[in-house]
Amino acid sequence: MDDSEAPWWRSAVFYQVYPRSFADSDGDGVGDLGGLRDKLGYVELLGVDALWICPVMRSPMADGGYDVSDPRDIDPLFGGLEALDAVIAEAHDRHMRVTMDLVPNHTSDQHRWFRAALAAGPGSPERARYWFRDGRGPDGALPPNNWPSIFGGPAWTRVLEPDGRPGQWYLHIFAAEQPDLNWENPEVAADLEQTLRFWLDRGVDGFRLDVAHGMAKPPGLPDMERIDTRMLHLEDDDPRFNNPGVHEIHRRVRKVMDEYPHAVAIGEVWVNDNTRFGEYVRPDELHLAFNFRLAQTPFDPERIRAAVDNSLHAVAGVGATPTWTLSNHDIEREVTRYGDGFVGHARARAMIMLELALPGAVFIYNGAELGLPNVDDLPESALRDPTWERSGHTVRGRDGCRMPMPWEGGRPPFGFTTGVPWLPMPPEWASVSVEKQLERLDSMLSLYRMAIELRAVRPEFAGPGFEWYASPPGCLAFRRDGGLLCVLNATAAPILLPAGEVLLASVPLAGRTLPANSTAWLV
Repeated sequence: MDDSEAPWWRSAVFYQVYPRSFADSDGDGVGDLGGLRDKLGYVELLGVDALWICPVMRSPMADGGYDVSDPRDIDPLFGGLEALDAVIAEAHDRHMRVTMDLVPNHTSDQHRWFRAALAAGPGSPERARYWFRDGRGPDGALPPNNWPSIFGGPAWTRVLEPDGRPGQWYLHIFAAEQPDLNWENPEVAADLEQTLRFWLDRGVDGFRLDVAHGMAKPPGLPDMERIDTRMLHLEDDDPRFNNPGVHEIHRRVRKVMDEYPHAVAIGEVWVNDNTRFGEYVRPDELHLAFNFRLAQTPFDPERIRAAVDNSLHAVAGVGATPTWTLSNHDIEREVTRYGDGFVGHARARAMIMLELALPGAVFIYNGAELGLPNVDDLPESALRDPTWERSGHTVRGRDGCRMPMPWEGGRPPFGFTTGVPWLPMPPEWASVSVEKQLERLDSMLSLYRMAIELRAVRPEFAGPGFEWYASPPGCLAFRRDGGLLCVLNATAAPILLPAGEVLLASVPLAGRTLPANSTAWLV
């Protein structure tokens, strides 16, 4: 895996694996690293450059592994350290990089630090690693401020002190089982640096940093002036996130990463303002940051163009690489967002071709290559997302986009497990399994494979240059400086294609016309 002159991640296609839903090797109904290793041949066949593995560290699983009790160990649910070592070794043998999720904003309430903080009492060094505060009002019975949790309810939980009396409150921007770390404490930064080196020394090629915009908190923890409790609907004036102190944290991370020149640090950054977004990917901070504009954009040509422009401009000022994604484990799947059924499927095919034609790094969420829709009719008894409970059973949460992968066979669990899958799988997925789609050249999976291969081998995709090209109303076209022309028809009628050889189209073409809801690449 020799590095080329440009860093490998600048144009890489990353494949996001949500491990508990990818493949189960031991029959307990939950996907694991053994299952991922068994399917690495499939991932190689897809043609991607790197894996991004969602959290597999030790965890009580109150939030699907994003509540970490030991950041330097792998949970037995996923197979332990040896299972990850085996995935890394085989992925490298197959010329794929491996990046993994880290969760630096918070720990599990079962982390040894937090258990020590509860036992130590107010004013202790153990509590200084977190955000413990006295409450407001008579007897401190009210939370220290009015911040809500992203998952619903207040962002504060009161504890019983060692003497058994109600005492201080601790901050948790997410679930109560996920207490926020105090990054003003030097022990916190030192511990993350130890964690980074631990995994990099084991062969990991980089990290996706969860809540990378949230680790620094504002002085005095002031009340919020405007409260919006909708999940992932974050504004730049939200005091819980995007505080200036976060950038010194990322500079410390980058210093460690620079000891491993092949490695990449990728931030989850929900920041709307382009100038502030660009600050996260300055030369001494993160290598890449997720820009979610396309994933938040409907199938509308003007809004797609605005999202692309925004994403390019957000990094241009600091010379950083743009990133593109249409879905992930927190976002409704694109087939559903674009209208479901035949139309949603056609638009999803068109959009993956548009995305892969753009300069920069691309992130594909497992199952997108199968055209899986959201599953929004899960029985309430099956829901596992903490949002469901914390919202008082008013918000169903993200389980609908986290369904297990259908691999083969005619009925659930479609080869995902020999047991009972942790979320019930729709019987109608028999027609979209990996097995079925590998048999058809016109399938979504075949389109992904062809498009990813062309992106990797054709010189027309090279270089960072990009310019919009004249197109009819309701359409989009852009040209890469390597010579690729990408045309999207977002209208309800066919259009005439411009001159050039058709390299690939998201649907079969009849002559020189491009059907509705489709994309073509020309050279």
